[in-house]
Amino acid sequence: MNQTRTFLLFALLAVAYLLWTQWEQDYGPHPVAPTTTSTSTEASNGAAGNAPAITSGNGGPSGPAQLVTVTTDVLRLTIDTRGGSIVRAELLNYPVAPRTKKDPNPAPIRLLDDSSTDYYAAQSGLVSADSAAPDHLAMFQAAQTSYTLTSGQDALNVDLTWTDASGIKVVKRYTVHRGSYVVDLDQQIDNGSGKTWDGNAYRQLLRADRPAPVYTNFLQRISDQSRYGFFGAAWYSPEQKFNKLAFDKFAKEPLQHPVTGGWVAMMQNYFLGAWIPPANEADTFSSAVVDEQHAGPRYAIRSVGPQISIAPGQHANASAQLYLGPKLPNVMQSVAPGLDLTVDYGMLKIFAEPLHWILAQLDKLTGNWGVSIILLVLLINLATFKFTNAQFASANKMRKLKPRIDALKERYGDDRQKVQQAMMELYKKEKVNPAAGCLPLVITIPIFYGLYYVLRDSVELRQAPFFGWIHDLSAADPYFVLPVLYTVVMLVQQWVMPVQPGMDPTQQKMMKFMPLMFAVIFLFFPSGLVLYYVVNGLCRLLQQYWMMRRSEAAAAKATA
Repeated sequence: MNQTRTFLLFALLAVAYLLWTQWEQDYGPHPVAPTTTSTSTEASNGAAGNAPAITSGNGGPSGPAQLVTVTTDVLRLTIDTRGGSIVRAELLNYPVAPRTKKDPNPAPIRLLDDSSTDYYAAQSGLVSADSAAPDHLAMFQAAQTSYTLTSGQDALNVDLTWTDASGIKVVKRYTVHRGSYVVDLDQQIDNGSGKTWDGNAYRQLLRADRPAPVYTNFLQRISDQSRYGFFGAAWYSPEQKFNKLAFDKFAKEPLQHPVTGGWVAMMQNYFLGAWIPPANEADTFSSAVVDEQHAGPRYAIRSVGPQISIAPGQHANASAQLYLGPKLPNVMQSVAPGLDLTVDYGMLKIFAEPLHWILAQLDKLTGNWGVSIILLVLLINLATFKFTNAQFASANKMRKLKPRIDALKERYGDDRQKVQQAMMELYKKEKVNPAAGCLPLVITIPIFYGLYYVLRDSVELRQAPFFGWIHDLSAADPYFVLPVLYTVVMLVQQWVMPVQPGMDPTQQKMMKFMPLMFAVIFLFFPSGLVLYYVVNGLCRLLQQYWMMRRSEAAAAKATA
């Protein structure tokens, strides 16, 4: 298969992919508002065994509530004393926009958010059928409204206290750690009443669907890679492994599953919130659609623990971990089994994961992801050098056969079958294989899509600068320099290696428009991906030129 057909197939696949993703965004299924109320929905999905239903995340008893701020070196959390829920989580090392001279300190990403349009909270509580228990609506008390992890301090405890006239006391303790995105939760239950306390602990993530983004132009809209990442719930169990639950599936396919050693999460591009129960605890994972009357539907995924029985005068603890941070595979592997699977490369995982690993190792050496991409190109070209040479050699031989092929076409006229038979006999006689060098194509297509997913879903490449005008390798080139450079490389390749014999007129016409087609396609792709293909195109052009010079030298020597 010659190089021009390789480019043609590549372009058609790329265009088909763009059309498919755009169709999914515009016409694919979207969440619909539930027809049930929050009480009935959660009563049907929220109970584990005989545990009572878990109520909605908004509303509840009236009374003043406080917001408690907890700051570490990587997180800034806001805890609402109503329910003791974490209602805001800011990732201090991940700004919303790249740092520039005009804005050297942009606001950090807010993962959890208590705004009505982008609501996302990490809630927890206790439920009991016949005893007092603080759910995520109960009013807690905090000793102070601000906590900061100071220099030299590795961990910080934040206690919220709830008491009941019956003698039940609950202390909800959050523990944060230096350099960590893991928050430990410990609900300490003291039974000071005169009867046994029976209940369940639960943890849930409640969020609204993402608001529709506002774009100023079509290019900005289609080049926004965050539109194509999965946004919704996920869960993991050792038996069922990693599962995603899109918001439009909540009402149709509600989750209700017993799990030991798993986790529940809400996913989005680059970042993750996940509740992780103790590994040996038998929980029930469930989902629910909460009908907020004025704010619209919200989606809950929760983990309800086993029944806890506490005799009078005794106490017990219910613990869990909450991960609020970037989707860093090495970090998440150490937090919980399978949590790294939330870096979701889909069907191209087999290609994307090795590419990510190689780029990560190269980045350790270079300190620049753009330079790492260039080195990746060179490594791949070295690995495929022999096969690419075979492709160019076959193309050169076929080019030399062009006069004889043209003569065959004149001899047989419109009889295409005879033309093809005669061409195959000629190829066999001259020991030319038209399919030689197909391996570069087999490698090129998976690398293209694998690297695309790495650039789209790997948080390490988010806002990763290269040099000059490229401040974010995961975003489109703002000045279209790289797409133009690749177009120039393609034009030079066409000039150096003319259209191969045997290509029908329709294909020849399409090849003339290939550079323009690629220029348009690469306008929307991450600049890191276009950088890869600019360097790869230059490498192939140099190799192609070297092969032609070598072939000409060999021909001149043979005639001398």
